[in-house]
Amino acid sequence: MPPQITEIESIEFSYELVDVGTDENGFNLVYEPGSTTTRKLFALSIETDVGITGQYVGGNSPAAAQINTFADYLIGKNPLERERHWSEIKRGLRKYDRMGIGPVDIALWDFAGKYHDVPIHELLGTYTRRLPTYASTYHADDNGGLDSPEAYADFAEECLELGFPGFKIHGWGGGDAARDIDREIETVHAVGDRVGDEMDLMIDPACEYQTYGDALKVGRACDEEDFLWYEDPYRDGGISQHAHRKLRESLETPILQTEHVRGLEPFTDFIANDATDFVRADPEYDGGITGAIKRARIAEGFGLDVEFHAPGPAQRQCIAAIRNANYYELALVHPDCANTQPPIYRGEYSESLESIDDDGTVPVPDDPGLGVEYDWEFIEENAIGRRVYN
Repeated sequence: MPPQITEIESIEFSYELVDVGTDENGFNLVYEPGSTTTRKLFALSIETDVGITGQYVGGNSPAAAQINTFADYLIGKNPLERERHWSEIKRGLRKYDRMGIGPVDIALWDFAGKYHDVPIHELLGTYTRRLPTYASTYHADDNGGLDSPEAYADFAEECLELGFPGFKIHGWGGGDAARDIDREIETVHAVGDRVGDEMDLMIDPACEYQTYGDALKVGRACDEEDFLWYEDPYRDGGISQHAHRKLRESLETPILQTEHVRGLEPFTDFIANDATDFVRADPEYDGGITGAIKRARIAEGFGLDVEFHAPGPAQRQCIAAIRNANYYELALVHPDCANTQPPIYRGEYSESLESIDDDGTVPVPDDPGLGVEYDWEFIEENAIGRRVYN
């Protein structure tokens, strides 16, 4: 008899980030000495009648709300039939962004790896076991941290000394006074002048720039400093094919898009309409490992590279199984505070600045499933909500 799903449990929990606050508008995390920011995540467990549990920790409240709409469908189903479940749930969530699929699909892959006693990358087909890694910064601040072009250049040099082969800038956001395009341009040049001959450089304005002129000016600075990519500059939220095709035609620096393009078909259309040079995938955002790997294969067919968004064990398992990726993103990092990842892992798994080796790589977890052991004691101690489906 095939295995069956007997219960799904979702635990919401909180954790604190010390010396971290937000910008003026409250949307971007920034260094803020003396402040503490509380963040919330979800821990998902899928129980089965064979005594093996699929697990994943991540996701947000809108995604968790979507799980409410399809969890009952999964009870009694075979957890190994991921492709069928992916298709059915995708149809069921057709009126939404479908981000609720991601955490559940990842947990189903974790079950599959444990069921077959192999890491997920072996189920997908292993290509590599160590991942070149770039340092991806917090957003800029005016609080004595990443508060100037020189501060960014200093931090880029520090990351180079640690062994990182790449460095990505997240610049200023918040109020209009903070969005100084001249300061953005100076930061591009300061980092390029300091480490551009020794590191791959990227910039991600995170959709902060307000005009085509702003995006063009920063892009031309990237051209001068030979940046590897330029990511999500526009206020469109990163989804206009026309706008990014126009910007792409005006610059030499490659454009990286689709982090905010939900759905496999709009993603494919973005590529087919020449609106980007690199593409994004994220197992949490893009329908789990099933959806993220679909994106990677589509990109490969078009001759493009796919760069995975954000750090995490699901991302590492995916990147290990594809050829057309350049980097793993270690985010968000800062010279004066810890990165934003929650303290939920036991053992050696780490997302700290010091986790790379001398070659600038991080390992792919090799234990069954996602390959990590979650600290369920911490999760339970910090639980603020729970929902069980059976």
